[in-house]
Amino acid sequence: MVDENALIAELTFKAIRSSGAGGQHVNKVSSKVVLNFDLTNSLVLSEDRKTLLSKNLASRLTKDGVLILNSDESRSQHKNKELVIKRFLELIKEGLKKPKRRRPTKVPRSAKLKRLSKKKQQADKKANRKSPEF
Repeated sequence: MVDENALIAELTFKAIRSSGAGGQHVNKVSSKVVLNFDLTNSLVLSEDRKTLLSKNLASRLTKDGVLILNSDESRSQHKNKELVIKRFLELIKEGLKKPKRRRPTKVPRSAKLKRLSKKKQQADKKANRKSPEF
């Protein structure tokens, strides 16, 4: 499909301080990892794959066509980097999937006959409610 190592080589990472509550240690350590991937200037992906990804990941891309992901789940910067790379690769795989074309099917003959017989029953029921004509 896509060469994952070449894709990972195009990524840029930045480590920043994680937000939220913490002790003295959290104010000194940059454990949150932010991943940036410039989709428009990627050399690994072909043009048709870029357009497919930009269409499928439109809500996640910036105006410049940059995908930004971050991870601060772990207290370890290395673990966060692994997690964010894994999430990125899954996103790319999902974004490159083309949906299957829907093949329209015929309504079965038995379903049509069933509908018509129900309709006939309903009509007879309503007709039997009327007072007879002499």
